[in-house]
Amino acid sequence: MSNSAMTTKMQSGAGFIAALDQSGGSTPKALGLYGVTADAYSNDAEMFDLIHAMRARIAQAPAFTGDKVIGAILFEMTMDREIDGKPTATYLWEERGVVPFLKIDKGLEEEADGVKLMKPIDGLDATLARAVDAGVFGTKMRSVIDAASPTGIDAIVSQQFEVAARIYGHGLMPIIEPEVTISIADKAAAEDILLAEITRQLDFLPAGQQVMLKLTLPETANLYKSLVDHPSVMRVVALSGGYARDEANTRLAQNSGMIASFSRALSEGLSADQSDADFNSTIAATIDSICAASNA
Repeated sequence: MSNSAMTTKMQSGAGFIAALDQSGGSTPKALGLYGVTADAYSNDAEMFDLIHAMRARIAQAPAFTGDKVIGAILFEMTMDREIDGKPTATYLWEERGVVPFLKIDKGLEEEADGVKLMKPIDGLDATLARAVDAGVFGTKMRSVIDAASPTGIDAIVSQQFEVAARIYGHGLMPIIEPEVTISIADKAAAEDILLAEITRQLDFLPAGQQVMLKLTLPETANLYKSLVDHPSVMRVVALSGGYARDEANTRLAQNSGMIASFSRALSEGLSADQSDADFNSTIAATIDSICAASNA
């Protein structure tokens, strides 16, 4: 299949995007929730071997196919590894029908003006070239909003769109992710500011150029419907942001046109010591529930 087939799947596929992109800082927590404690590995190499085994097990589950999982976001080290003897991105697309994305950010700066900007992404162009060679369709980059600060949110959205232009220049689809922290008291106000800033940036994009957006499930249902319908947006996906899966699904179902891109909510209930039958049954039920909420 060609890149145009991936584009079609992203534009109109009925399903959701799996976030399999835990990086160095979040990997121990992800493994712990999976039942793999810190005493199971003695260095980073062993830790990443274990998280790759978890991701491979998820990707090889019978229910993990493009019928319901239309895309998957990978950590760079995951892209560089194999599943069932094939490079991960190739395996996902050719064997599962799942469109591969790559997480490209290098973490966050310290909070300033109510936000955490992305750290400089050293070697970005070389990473993007490798992603193209690996058959990746797009990228994802995350920054965080911790307060309803107009100037801070302006800075965070501007940074995201500046990097997105470089990504688009390599022929890749950027997923822009300015996450709003779910626990802040002024979350709804922050989301209103974020909507205005994203809309402003979208209106400046050249005709025909598109991005994808990954946004925290909003306090006001359908707040982002104008972004879903914007001609410069291929797809709006939702992050669970720490909500348990049932609450995330409930909130998602209230937002027309948004689909899930869950990480922790996807792996909730999975365990390293489960039998294959129990593991596959659990992930199948999870996929069904997230897909139903995405298609509501």
